[in-house]
Amino acid sequence: MANDGTVFFTGLFRHTLDDKGRLTIPSAWRHAQPGEERFLATPHPDGYVAVLPPKEVAVLHAKISAMKLSDAKAQAFAARFFSQTQDFTFDKSGRVGLSAELLKHAGIERDAVLVGSLTKFNLYNPARWQQEEARSAGEHFGDLMRQLDI
Repeated sequence: MANDGTVFFTGLFRHTLDDKGRLTIPSAWRHAQPGEERFLATPHPDGYVAVLPPKEVAVLHAKISAMKLSDAKAQAFAARFFSQTQDFTFDKSGRVGLSAELLKHAGIERDAVLVGSLTKFNLYNPARWQQEEARSAGEHFGDLMRQLDI
């Protein structure tokens, strides 16, 4: 966590679902959140689960709140997006029970790879994460950095 209260979701963790199908979230990520704030887990079109922490949920909430009820496309998007999205907090041990639909979307049966992306984190099945790593490895990583002007 930065001195100004900004939370950084960094690192890569490999965890296994417990016997009740719960996933343990890294302590650095869950302890950075005060109180019982809500996270959102949503299926990403690229085959993983994106997890938005409270700060990102607030940004999304503002965008959705600004949509006009008369905007049919916006309302259709919101209905579809939130029908697939799960909100959650952690239990005392830092575990979360994700829906069967979210786990199926990401292909997570037993093992999961949790990948930080600074402002949020993502959940992958190990094979999908391996593909993602290969796609951005070596010179490709440098190309991506240049394209993003980093």
